[in-house]
Order: sequence, then C-alpha cells, then structure tokens
Amino acid sequence: MIILGIDPGTAATGYGVIEVKNSPELVEYGCLSTSDKDDMVDRLRSIYEQISCIIDRFSPAEVAVEEVFFNRNTKTALSIGQARGVILLAVSSKGAKVFSYTPLEVKQAITGYGRARKEQIQHMIKKTFNLSHLPRPDDASDAIAVALCHLYSRKLKNLSK
Repeated sequence: MIILGIDPGTAATGYGVIEVKNSPELVEYGCLSTSDKDDMVDRLRSIYEQISCIIDRFSPAEVAVEEVFFNRNTKTALSIGQARGVILLAVSSKGAKVFSYTPLEVKQAITGYGRARKEQIQHMIKKTFNLSHLPRPDDASDAIAVALCHLYSRKLKNLSK
C-alpha cells in the first residue's frame, strides 16, 4: 500500500511517499513551490495541478494531510487553509481516502513528544528509513512525518478492532 503525506503551504507544499510492505519504505519526497509574485489563484491552481500529478504517478491508496496550525499570523493561516482546500479537492477528485492530523498528533506519533522540534522529527525519520542524511527541506520532512503518523495511527486502529 502507498501512503502520501502532505504538509500544505502556498509557498512550499511538502510531500512524502511511503510504501508499506513488511516495513515502511521511503519512495520519494520533495517540495512543490509557487512564486509569491504570482496571483493567489494561479498559485492555488499550480498546487492543485502538482498534487494531481503526484497522485497520478504514485496512485496512493490513502493520503494524510496536516491540518492548519493557527498561529498569530491570520493572513498566513488563511492562505495555508486555501492551499489545504485545493489539496483536499485534488485528492478527493482522484478517489483516494483522505485523513487529517494535527501537528501535535504528528509529533507525538513520530517522537513520542507532542512538542518536539523539527530536528527531532528529522532524526527519527532518518533513523526509521535508515537514511544517510536528514531529509530536507523542512516541508518535505514534515510531509514524511505526516505519512508515518498515518501509518502508525492506522496500525493502532487495526489493533483495537
């Protein structure tokens, strides 16, 4: 089974693709970017098209998307929410199941501590997938963490049945 994790953003949207066999394997990760010189409508369309291409390439059975963390900057939270909306539209229009996780849930699942720093998450991802280096940029490592969080949550739900 293939799981796609997404960390939404308007400037940078991180993605991480994992394949679950006996143990999870990291297939690909990266960052989709848009230019702040473009109109928001064009940036949102670009995010939609790029996510649609990733879904077409990997055909994930399930997609995990990080929820918007509302910080002090309302304008940023709104634009991330718009990006998340077009991502959810792209995923649902391709027929994949969508799951959402808060940043706190992701950090808790990956490190065991809901207030973990980015570096701690990156080290756990490096260790989990036996990588030679920390996954970068941050948006991509966050997306990998979202995919892993979904995998772990999925396992727990199956065990409790």
